[in-house]
Amino acid sequence: MKRNLLSLLLISVFLFPSAVFAQTTVKLSPAEKKIAEGVTAKQLSDYLYFVASDEMEGRDTPSRGLDTTAKFIGMNLARWGFKPAGDSGTYYQKIAIRAESTDPTGNKLSIAGKEYTFQEDFFRTAGNGTVEAPLVYVRDGWMIKSKGIDAYQGVEVKDKIVVLYGQSPARGNRPTNPPAGVTQSDLTGKRGTDWADPITYAMQSGAKGIILIASGPFTPQMKNFFSRGISFPEKLRDAPPSLPVMLVSPAVGDAILAGESGNRDSAASFTTNKTASMTVASHIETKWTQNVVALWEGSDPVLKNEMVAIGAHYDHIGISQNPTATDRINNGADDDGSGTVSVLSIAEALSKAPTHPKRSILFVWHCGEEKGLWGSEYFNKFPTVDIKNVVAQLNIDMIGRSKKPDDANPRNKDLSGESAIYVIGKDMMSSTLGSIVDATNKGYLNLGYDTRYDDPKDTNRFFFRSDHFNYALNGIPITFWFDGVHEDYHQPGDEPQKIDYNKMEKVARTILLTLLEVTNLKERPKIDKQLPPELTQR
Repeated sequence: MKRNLLSLLLISVFLFPSAVFAQTTVKLSPAEKKIAEGVTAKQLSDYLYFVASDEMEGRDTPSRGLDTTAKFIGMNLARWGFKPAGDSGTYYQKIAIRAESTDPTGNKLSIAGKEYTFQEDFFRTAGNGTVEAPLVYVRDGWMIKSKGIDAYQGVEVKDKIVVLYGQSPARGNRPTNPPAGVTQSDLTGKRGTDWADPITYAMQSGAKGIILIASGPFTPQMKNFFSRGISFPEKLRDAPPSLPVMLVSPAVGDAILAGESGNRDSAASFTTNKTASMTVASHIETKWTQNVVALWEGSDPVLKNEMVAIGAHYDHIGISQNPTATDRINNGADDDGSGTVSVLSIAEALSKAPTHPKRSILFVWHCGEEKGLWGSEYFNKFPTVDIKNVVAQLNIDMIGRSKKPDDANPRNKDLSGESAIYVIGKDMMSSTLGSIVDATNKGYLNLGYDTRYDDPKDTNRFFFRSDHFNYALNGIPITFWFDGVHEDYHQPGDEPQKIDYNKMEKVARTILLTLLEVTNLKERPKIDKQLPPELTQR
């Protein structure tokens, strides 16, 4: 009987290796659990009441409050003996931010001699300078050779102001919604030669300015949006167009096209009989922000060259623009103060452990997540370490709130419970990482790991909405822990007294043990799956 069983086992190993080894065995030692106990609810609370205090002013990117938080993190890392892994032997990876603010007194528009009012009839969207020139209506303004599309066919735009309709007025950036029947995948070849968006085409064709006609009325939200100015990391984005660009109301659009040979729906472009004078003005300056980066070196002479990354975004959305709000400071205690201080507490617990793990651990606190994942994109494109040696990234973004059993608020319907958390991405790229994540949890506190959002077709698009995305895009397997959207998401009510610190302790301890298990693997987690194509573009 024993020999027959052994034969069957050997056959199954050779014929079905994936079934036999699909699950990674995790045995948590008492020593590892003792390290995890270094993360406590009291410690998390103490740190969060500082990071999410009013004095941090909502930690906007860039801001004084964010800089203060970065210094606080760096000070503690130095006390605990972490190796600086930022620029020039510091804990900080500096990022230059181009900041533009509109000059409210310097923007003017007149058409056929009639003057219009700034922020009532028109907004500045990009550029600087004064131009006066005839107007040419060019519909959506696109050129796509493969589709036979050329908005300038039959008209000359050199030294003219082109007028567009049907384009998104993204602040400072190029309108990007292609014509009907055209998708982003159709934009192949070289930009400016094989295809050109409306602003690129206008610039290279010698136009002197651009007017976008809004498709709907100006709203208070639009006024707030266009009055705020724009900012972006200088090394990540193209500079905005240098020629003047304005967005005008539908009424101004009607005035432009009144009495002309065509209208907004004309099949062909046409030259108008009107001239416009437009002046756009803004203040431009360079501001600075930073990622915070540190290394806890591994003990194995070979494996320490590899790193397991753990991170959170330490920024939030700053001060509310609503002047009548009773509380204008968006403290961001859960988003993502909870992740920020969890990673910090994990670092402190590791610093007090009697031994180092085999692999090194890379700690990154990202800035600018709320602005479009700036910090993680910057770090992945301009890393301060050899990012090819990062074997996995664990991302913590909102783990501090829980839904109580008697909570009937519909805005909290998707908030996770007191012993549950959403987990996203663990199986997307590496079966090994997914198994480690699951087995560690089951062998420890067995929290309710809810994977409903772990789906390429998730309509909430949570996979795209935090910093793990840029690591996954860079070929690094990831896992993302998240408590769910709640009533105080991006509101001044996201304050530290509303955090469930006991839940936060449980989740952070579980992540710390997961981190240790990955650092001590004999081989780096194998990437045995392709990132689903739906998840490769935001």
